[in-house]
Amino acid sequence: MDLGVVLQCNPPASEVVDLAVRAEQLGFSHVWTFDSHLLWQEPYVIHSAILAATDRVVVGPMVTNPATREPTVTASTFATLNEMYGNRTICGIGRGDSAVRTLDGRPSTLATLRESIRVIRALGNSGEMEIDGTTLRLPWSHGSALEVWVAAYGPKALALTGEVADGYILQLGDPDIAVWMIGQVRAAAERAGRDPAAIRFCVAAPAYVTADDSPDSLAHAREQCRWFGGMVGNHVADIVTRYGATSEVPEALTSYIAGRTGYDYTEHGRAGNSHTTFVPDDIVDRFCIIGPPATHVERLAELRELGVDQFAVYLQHDANSETLEAYGAQVMPALVQGTMNT
Repeated sequence: MDLGVVLQCNPPASEVVDLAVRAEQLGFSHVWTFDSHLLWQEPYVIHSAILAATDRVVVGPMVTNPATREPTVTASTFATLNEMYGNRTICGIGRGDSAVRTLDGRPSTLATLRESIRVIRALGNSGEMEIDGTTLRLPWSHGSALEVWVAAYGPKALALTGEVADGYILQLGDPDIAVWMIGQVRAAAERAGRDPAAIRFCVAAPAYVTADDSPDSLAHAREQCRWFGGMVGNHVADIVTRYGATSEVPEALTSYIAGRTGYDYTEHGRAGNSHTTFVPDDIVDRFCIIGPPATHVERLAELRELGVDQFAVYLQHDANSETLEAYGAQVMPALVQGTMNT
């Protein structure tokens, strides 16, 4: 299993680059960033700096969208980065959340998402395509290689993922929900005549490594990661609105938002925000990975058995560096060895 890290583009950007460099040194394979240009700094500028300062890690957004990022511009950006630094980019994309909602917009339709994937994949891989009878290509791009991974929760978005994506991003770490989500993507791929085994699966969630499993340590870690349940709740609320609370989506995912009263995007993705008190402790424990290193190894091993190819660690709490170091020194080696000897 690969391990990635998900960073916010908070100023100063140099600190984001430093974390990415350290992640590569510790053995992480991917560095992802948020893409919400009003809330944080411009990710693609920072991606260029990360790629310049590293040699191996693959870099990309988790996730961009076709509403605030016009697809041909997105493709050109990735192709440019690949030409400058080698083929070390990846495109995570979804319908759009904070980037569009802070503009009082709405997420893109699935049809728009599907078309944007077609455009980004073709041009980002130095190919050509037709739009309304016009052939488009990047004449300067030669040999660019770009995978497009889709973030999704709802049944139709999962079906689209299985039909067209190179990879699937599930932004929560609950193995039971992951089983259902991965199964939906694989089934859609098979219906579309694709090889389900060709699709890569990434689970992304906050991880907080504590010194022990004492009640005080776990309580503090939960408060630092509770924001994530609120973020996931935005997407779940859309699913419930569209499909109903009794849809085929697992109740384990939909039931907890009954107490949700709203969401303040000015606090999006921030520990200690005021609008996620509705998220219960058990959801934090299931959606995130919290506890001493052995707890992380156990959960990651379980996800790996389910077919997860990468776990991407959200580092949005008060122990960013400590968790990163613990993963490099304790979690990663134990996961490779299949045991926890620390």
